[in-house]
Amino acid sequence: MTIKTYNEIYLDARRALRQTGIDAFEAEARLIMTAASGKTMEQFLRDRHLYVTDPTVESTVDALLARRLAGEPMAYILGQWQFYGMPVTVGPGVLIPRIDTEVLAEQVIALYKRHLKPKRILDLCAGTGCVGMAIAANVPFCRVILADTSAEALRLCRQNTMLNQLTRTVTAIEADAFEDPPMLLGQFDAIVCNPPYIPSADIDTLDQSVRDYEPREALDGGEDGLDFYRAIASKWRAVLIPGGRLAFECGIGQAEDIRALMAQNGFTDIQTHKDTLDIERVVIGTVIEQED
Repeated sequence: MTIKTYNEIYLDARRALRQTGIDAFEAEARLIMTAASGKTMEQFLRDRHLYVTDPTVESTVDALLARRLAGEPMAYILGQWQFYGMPVTVGPGVLIPRIDTEVLAEQVIALYKRHLKPKRILDLCAGTGCVGMAIAANVPFCRVILADTSAEALRLCRQNTMLNQLTRTVTAIEADAFEDPPMLLGQFDAIVCNPPYIPSADIDTLDQSVRDYEPREALDGGEDGLDFYRAIASKWRAVLIPGGRLAFECGIGQAEDIRALMAQNGFTDIQTHKDTLDIERVVIGTVIEQED
């Protein structure tokens, strides 16, 4: 058997990914190499011209590569992804964190990071818990509740909270966005939510890596994609303090409809924020104090 260097194995993986049409073939080949070899990226780059004496490295690369070439997302293959500079454990039962969603975390962090008074934040439809954890890690004196209906999502929320050493400030609970808030939940300064927002008929048109691998319940937002926005804007407004904010991520072309839904449910000062592709990605509204 021919002994190869780390770089030769990497180049073989890189070539296979490129030939399949994967845009990030170079970055993904490096991720596969580091996962298979147990090296950090810096160690792999340092050792890339050394010969691989452990035969399991190449066989592991082949196994991981086969999964990727079959369409499985890299995040599920690795079991971990990055969000807002934090490691996040992921699995097939939850949506993979995306850079678009960092806009949601970033906007809420900007609202509260200079406040010295303690804040309570609810991350509804939390999935991996990535948004709420990013806020908890960057807003002083913040307490965050991660809420989801999925047992697997809640398991990963708790695992990620421990992974990022946030157990003192972040808690995970079961709660359904379509139901009234649980009794004794208390009030919040903000609710953040990245709900399922793909229209049902569009699910089958998504990229294979999304359609065939990510959970449909984390994607399907109903006939027009707005079912979760309607329920949350109407049912969950009651747990926001006067001046509290509801912050949504949304899909392409949905921002205006969500603004209207929020206005119909008593939110004011409604603002939108764009992502790196100039798409309106986040909508934030404020609860005003009701007159007696």
